[in-house]
Amino acid sequence: MELQFSQRELRDLAVAWLALGVAFTLLLERELIAALDSGGAIAGLSAVVVAETLVISLLTVGVGFLLHELAHKVVAVRFGQVAAFRADYRMLGVAIVGAMVGFLFAAPGAVVHRGRLTAKQNGLIALAGPVTNLLLSVVFLVPFFLVLTTGTSGFLADLTTRGLQINLLLAGFNMLPFGPLDGRKIRAWSTLVWAVVAIPSLVLAVGALFVL
Repeated sequence: MELQFSQRELRDLAVAWLALGVAFTLLLERELIAALDSGGAIAGLSAVVVAETLVISLLTVGVGFLLHELAHKVVAVRFGQVAAFRADYRMLGVAIVGAMVGFLFAAPGAVVHRGRLTAKQNGLIALAGPVTNLLLSVVFLVPFFLVLTTGTSGFLADLTTRGLQINLLLAGFNMLPFGPLDGRKIRAWSTLVWAVVAIPSLVLAVGALFVL
């Protein structure tokens, strides 16, 4: 089956990508929240800083999320499913409002698909997302070490550190075997496959949270 995108799906992907970028920018730039609350400017807060943070957010959490969901879709279509991403606009609003008050719970939507599936196929569709984030972590890991060894700071350092951290967190979080998360579907298919992927993913996620 050919991979296709409807106008609605492209719109949902774009809105979710932008909303997550804005949410992470609000979470990271707390002075921006103070400026919005006061209706004025905050000393030391520049448009360049905000713009850089937004770009970093779009290129890290945004891309990590987009490719995670697209990986689900690609594998689902490979198994003959009719699959499409659907944004959850209510949860996107929650993500932005939550970021404004200092916390972020991101559940921007999901790939929905229909058709007959075996437990293995369903598990492989779920596995595609976290594995994609792990692969993206490797992509960010090389420039991260270069930045680390050369002592580079600024935009590139922030981009590589955030990209590595976000993708490790996305992989680990989604491997939890609860609720609608990918880990539950993977474990329902194979506890062994789940453990092989989940254990290192969770360890790396904890490291990303407390070390990076």
